[in-house]
Amino acid sequence: MKNVAILLSGRGSNFLALSDAITAGKIPARIVLVVSNKPDAPGLTHARERNYEAVCVPSKGIKREAYDRQVVKELQARQVDVICLAGFMRLLSSWFVQQYPRQILNIHPSLLPAFPGLHSQKQALEWGAKVSGCTVHFVDEKLDHGPIIVQRSVPVLDEDTEETLSARILEQEHQIYPEALKLVCEERVRFQERLVVILK
Repeated sequence: MKNVAILLSGRGSNFLALSDAITAGKIPARIVLVVSNKPDAPGLTHARERNYEAVCVPSKGIKREAYDRQVVKELQARQVDVICLAGFMRLLSSWFVQQYPRQILNIHPSLLPAFPGLHSQKQALEWGAKVSGCTVHFVDEKLDHGPIIVQRSVPVLDEDTEETLSARILEQEHQIYPEALKLVCEERVRFQERLVVILK
């Protein structure tokens, strides 16, 4: 049973999908902490409604590594094994990543390495992509760059807007993030350099 922490900045819909899967017994894990850098994040309210320990570590005006040291202190106090970023709108410092090597997961709304960073769906539409999707990957020191665990494709329709494409991708995010966390918590992930090999 792995101790999982969720880091979020907003509504936390992927956090809720992970919580639902864990509560249903689909993932051998327990959520021991939810952290937000925004005091008014709806995800914090959802966490408290579900009786999770939820803390705000405000980030405004704090340099990246100094902030990360505050968060890591909270994580270490709960003996966290796996960290899931669920719309956490801060880049992690190299120092943070080094404290939890191959223990931090992120979900991104594109088929990485295509369209990293912000507004991925807008990038896909402007590029004329016919297929987009979402990716769960391990976090390394570079933005949206770490080894890929699970991906799911979504067709881009001629009539799509950024909003409609985002909504369809989000549906798939809610499916693959629990799948990826399950693989990690069951220790079914092995590495061949940056290639993730899934054990049956």
